[in-house]
Amino acid sequence: MHLFRLDTSITPGSSTSAELATAAETEWAAAHPAGTVTRRDLGSAPLPGDLWAPAALAAFTPEEQRTPEQRAAVGVGVELADELRAADAAIVAVPLYNWGVPQHFKTWVDLVVAGAGPTAELLKDKPVLLVTSFGGGFAPGTPREGWDHSTPYVERILRDVWGADLTTVRRELTLAAVNPAMAHLRDLAAEHHTRALDAARTAGKTLAGA
Repeated sequence: MHLFRLDTSITPGSSTSAELATAAETEWAAAHPAGTVTRRDLGSAPLPGDLWAPAALAAFTPEEQRTPEQRAAVGVGVELADELRAADAAIVAVPLYNWGVPQHFKTWVDLVVAGAGPTAELLKDKPVLLVTSFGGGFAPGTPREGWDHSTPYVERILRDVWGADLTTVRRELTLAAVNPAMAHLRDLAAEHHTRALDAARTAGKTLAGA
């Protein structure tokens, strides 16, 4: 069995999304001690943002007319797409930044699409866990309800474009522990943390058993 894991936090040493992903991966690994894992950490090793334009334009250029830059960019996209194709299951960790996805995650998605094509179901019927985290609160009834422009996009890509059998685990209020203005929310934040970890472990067991 083979697991693909993607991390996108710019603070890997203290990342909540990475913590949840690790909790899920630990459960998967316990069930598959001989399994293999491909890890790609875009926060620590982002892909060059200028690769996407030549990779995308290559799709409209006859292969024999492509420039060396276009060929190299498409090659990166194919490599990234093949990592997904090779997986039996996947964990994707994407925190909310400025109400959207991290820019290096968007670069990754764009390069995968350039390498595989816009309709390739790279994760067709494969179990995939999306873990995401939020510094504040975005639940229904909160002042920032509707400001999460990250999760619906990531779910659209993973489930509706790439065909994944998707589970999403969320943790909110991660900044309560360090932001004095959110001190009154710390007990609630701790509850969110506990529930998210439990959900991630359960999802990891589901990934392992699928």
